[in-house]
Amino acid sequence: MVMDETKQKMQKALNHYEEELKHLRTSRPSSSMLDGVIIEVYGSEIKLREIATVSVVDSSQLIVSPFDPTNVHVIAKGIERANLGLRPSVEGAIVRVFVPPMSEERRHEIIKEAKDKGEKTKVLIRECRRKSNDFLKKQKLDGEIAEDEQKKQEKLVQKLTDTFCKKIDDCFHAKEKELLQV
Repeated sequence: MVMDETKQKMQKALNHYEEELKHLRTSRPSSSMLDGVIIEVYGSEIKLREIATVSVVDSSQLIVSPFDPTNVHVIAKGIERANLGLRPSVEGAIVRVFVPPMSEERRHEIIKEAKDKGEKTKVLIRECRRKSNDFLKKQKLDGEIAEDEQKKQEKLVQKLTDTFCKKIDDCFHAKEKELLQV
């Protein structure tokens, strides 16, 4: 039971890291680049994905097609306010978003950000390990499990921790490789 719960928490942390990496800009456009953009429309703040579709046209631009064409100017302003370094322009009932090429310096900043997020995720995973080990120690003190069972479970928790830390490193290296492609 401890192992299942620990594995679920570690998997949740890994999934969150993978989601964060998707939102980091790479050298080529991706429809997920605009996932975090919030648009003020209909008297409230709504995510762009809820009021429009985003598609990749070529290696330097995205097309945003609003479900309601009257929101086209509001969407363009929302993309500008998101401060993503993108240049939206309104063309009829769509917003064309130009994605400028990234400088080498910007690529390295994004790599550094991805590495920092990975380290924070590893800290979360190690915290899961610590809590599991504390729980196992408590079970041993309460007489629920024997010492050899505690040691065996702690080794399994450590193996799980190592596996998830390796997965985080793999995700980071894949993103780094993607960012360094010109």
